Amino acid sequence: MEAPANVMKDRLMNPRQIPSLSLGIALVAFSLPAIAQTGVAAPRVAPASIAPVAVAGQLKAPKNVIVMIGDGMGFNQLDAAGLYRYGTSAAQVAVDASTGAIVRASGTQVPELAAADVKLAVRTTQFGASYDPAAAWSSFGYVLKNPTDSAAAATAMATGVKTDNGAIGVDPNNVPVQNLTELAIATGRSAGVVTSVPISHATPAGFTAHESSRGSYQAIARDQLRSKLSVVMGAGNPWYTDNNKLRSSAKYTYLYKSDYQKLRDRKSGFTYLASKASFDKLATGAAPKRVFGLARVASTLQQKRSGTTSSTGAKRNAVPSLATMTKGALNVLDADRDGFFVMIEGGAIDWANHANQKGRLVEEAGDFLRAIAAVNTWVETKSSWDETLLIVTADHESGYLTGAGADPNWTMLTGRAGSVPAMSWHTGGHTSQLVPFYARGSAASAFTDAVIGQDPVRGPYLDNTSIQKVVAGLW
Repeated sequence: MEAPANVMKDRLMNPRQIPSLSLGIALVAFSLPAIAQTGVAAPRVAPASIAPVAVAGQLKAPKNVIVMIGDGMGFNQLDAAGLYRYGTSAAQVAVDASTGAIVRASGTQVPELAAADVKLAVRTTQFGASYDPAAAWSSFGYVLKNPTDSAAAATAMATGVKTDNGAIGVDPNNVPVQNLTELAIATGRSAGVVTSVPISHATPAGFTAHESSRGSYQAIARDQLRSKLSVVMGAGNPWYTDNNKLRSSAKYTYLYKSDYQKLRDRKSGFTYLASKASFDKLATGAAPKRVFGLARVASTLQQKRSGTTSSTGAKRNAVPSLATMTKGALNVLDADRDGFFVMIEGGAIDWANHANQKGRLVEEAGDFLRAIAAVNTWVETKSSWDETLLIVTADHESGYLTGAGADPNWTMLTGRAGSVPAMSWHTGGHTSQLVPFYARGSAASAFTDAVIGQDPVRGPYLDNTSIQKVVAGLW
């Protein structure tokens, strides 16, 4: 067991005691490129009423931007994966709600993220809500209030605009707003999305579509097919079950039957992939210009499969891993000499949290870490940290994961490599907890100028809209 013997004691600060931050953020006017260039019909997307963050010192703009989102991945979900894989954690705390005393365990960051240039936290609260750092750590139930959903969070990260829960790529008035894949295409770059859940689910949708409801899966997939995206990969194959078994008849939940037929018949403008072998080949072989991949599974690559969910012993589906999809996507996108933007989601971390499945959680978070490792390797062998910016974060926390025996106080996760840590859950929904943020590579330091507050436990934090604003400011 990782023993929290070496600890630091602290005390919660009243917001009035928190030192004021000199942020150095300058807001600048921003003229969006003609929407017609983005692949979205001109009447549909209004210029965003936002101002990107001006980059201090005029940092060099990254050629490539890779945003990796662990859906539902709070600090404790990330540490659960670290404990299972390596026997170490990096952010474990015990907090006494009544006294404000904080005990911090000594720890080590997972190797996939240890070299990050910037390590912060992100505020994820829903549109119209605030976050009170002191209240978040003096009342155990505080973070159960005003959580965002994945649709609104993805929209905030992709467009820089907060919106209502359930909305995809539109502002609170239902006006479509330009997202980062469209901005990339408008500036001459390629763009794509990769996920371990259906391609038209909330997070990839927020980066690729404009719909009033996240439940409009088929319309979202059509938006993706009609776009100028170079890569769309994930689950949602109509002919396969959650156990990677062929159905007797198709279920067109995540895309229209007619759109699937266009993909299958090679009439969509994309090269269509489905088999594990085809994804494996794409990861290392010659790459077509555009790829639309639907792994042979219904809703998640692995999380929804049959078998035990409290441990990691269940036989895995014979489908491509998130890391393999990531390698394939990078193989397609790096053919563009002008660079690219890609969003890669470990989407089923959230699904495991909702179901309070500790075995599936450490699997899904571990698969996400493997995808991060694949990106690190690609940057160091095919690109460089001087031209590529990697961002790793989450859209929100879900499950309210803690160590055993929490509520009304907060307890630590502990464990050893190869064993699922002891843990407790306190909701089947989302929370408004701060989530981790890491940036590495080209212009990563720009995010330090976007800090908006100081949390007594998690330290300096951004708002989730800062991701789009900083990238737009750099580009």
